[in-house]
Amino acid sequence: MKSFKLALVGATGVVGRAAQKVLEEKNLPISEYAFFASKKSAGSKINFLGKEYVVKELDEHSFDEVFDFAIFSAGAGTAKKYAPIAAEHGCIVVDNSSAFRMDKDIPLVVPEVNPEEIKNNHGIIANPNCSTIQAVVALKPLDDKYTIKRIVYSTYQAVSGAGRDGIDDLENGIKNFKEGQDINVAESNKYDLKKFPYPIFNNCLPHIDVFLDNGYTKEEMKMINETRKILGKPDLAITATTVRVPVLNSHSESINVEFEKEFDINEVKNLLAKSQDITLIDDIKNEKYPIATDATGQDNVLVGRVRRDFSIANGLNFWCVADNIRKGAASNAVQIVEKLIEMNS
Repeated sequence: MKSFKLALVGATGVVGRAAQKVLEEKNLPISEYAFFASKKSAGSKINFLGKEYVVKELDEHSFDEVFDFAIFSAGAGTAKKYAPIAAEHGCIVVDNSSAFRMDKDIPLVVPEVNPEEIKNNHGIIANPNCSTIQAVVALKPLDDKYTIKRIVYSTYQAVSGAGRDGIDDLENGIKNFKEGQDINVAESNKYDLKKFPYPIFNNCLPHIDVFLDNGYTKEEMKMINETRKILGKPDLAITATTVRVPVLNSHSESINVEFEKEFDINEVKNLLAKSQDITLIDDIKNEKYPIATDATGQDNVLVGRVRRDFSIANGLNFWCVADNIRKGAASNAVQIVEKLIEMNS
C-alpha cells in the first residue's frame, strides 16, 4: 500500500492535539509526520505513535519539503498566508479555519454529507464550522428523504469552542464563585475576562463572534451560509440564534425543520438510527436523550427528542449534540484526509 506524508499545522493548540489523538486512533497509511506551530511553541516536543517529534516553527519554507496532505488548525490569518504556499508545493490542505469556507472555488466538506466534493479541490479543502458540522450530519438523511424547506437553529455552544481563553473564563468564574466572590455581571470587569464580554459562569450569552449589520452574529451567518453550501441549496430558508453556555465541551443544538414532504415520526427515528455516524438516544419514558458529557470524546453525532412540530405542516423538532473539538473540527479533518488517501491509493 502506498504511504503518505502529512503535516499538522497548529499542532500544540486544542484542535491540533485532538487531531493527533484521532490520527493515532485511525493509524492511517502515513509514513512521515511533521508538526508545525508558531514561534512561541516551536521547539516543544510531541510524543506521537511511539515516537518523539520536535515542533517546528511554521514559515514560508516549511513546505519546501513536499507533503501529500496538511491539516491546518491555526486560525484564518495563518491559513490565508501559508495554505496557498503548501498547495503550490503539491500538498492538499484541509483547513479548520474560516478562511476559505465560503470561497466558491474551494469545497466545504463533511464526509458523511458531500464527500463527492473532495475531488473538486484545487489544493485546499475547507472544514466547516463546528456547529454546522454536527447539524448537517443529522440533516442530510432527512433532506434526502423528505426535502428540507426551512431550518431554525438554536444552539447552546460550549466554551471550548472559544479556545483556551474561553475555557479559562469559565474555570475562573467557577473558582471565584467557590471563593465566595460576587459574580454580578455589573462587576464583570474585575474578573479579568480573557474572551467573553461578561462572565460565562452562571450566564448564557447570545453572542458568538462579532455582530453584523443585519443584527445577526457572524457565527449565526456561518451556520446559515455553510449549511446552504454543504447541502447544495443556496436559497434554503434558514435562521439561527447561537448562544454560548457555561459548558466545558460539546455543543448542543435544537433544530426545527420544515419538510416539503409528509413523514411518519417512527420512520424518521429509524432513518436517523440507521444513518452513518449518528447515534439515536430517544427514550423519553426512561429520560434518555443526548447530553454534552455523553458526546465528549466520541465522533458520532447524538440525536434525540425527535418529535413532530404541530404548529406547521411537515414540521420536525430534534435535539443534536456532538463533541465540537473532535467531530466539529479534528475528526472531520482527519476523515477528509482518510477519503483523500482512499482516492490516491
